[in-house]
Parts: sequence; structure tokens; C-alpha cells
Amino acid sequence: QYKTGKKTGKAQGDRRYEKKQKGFGGQTKPVFHKKAKTTKKIVLKLECSKCKAKRMKPIKRTKHFELVTDSKKGKSECGGKYR
Repeated sequence: QYKTGKKTGKAQGDRRYEKKQKGFGGQTKPVFHKKAKTTKKIVLKLECSKCKAKRMKPIKRTKHFELVTDSKKGKSECGGKYR
């Protein structure tokens, strides 16, 4: 994916913001706090045992996800828990 370049701080908005922030009075501009999503999409990273090819398999959005395998000895936890 595309990465943003290093900020120089010389853009007009940056200069205006720095000037406004100077001195007393605390934070002058609103800081965004309201996060829209409460859950994350669970994505499994699958790897082929023969050719080692990897692919991502998305599952639904959940707050709690547990990956467990069944074995002859009983139930043993495989991948762990995700929240």
C-alpha cells in the first residue's frame, strides 16, 4: 500500500495550526474521539502445508472469537483467543 511521506510542517495548514496552538489556552482544534466501529473483522491467515502459499480468509465481525481444534485426547486450544 501507499505510504504517506514524511511531514515537513511547512504546509499552510500545519503553519496555521502551530500558530493557533502557541501560548496558553490548551487544545484549540477539535480532536476526534468517536470511533465508529466497536468490532473488528476476524481474518484467518491460511498457509498451504505443501507449497507454503498464504492467503487471508475474512470472517464476520465479532467482539469475541475463539479458535479451537478437536483431538482424540480431548479439546486443546490451537490458535488462541482474539478480542
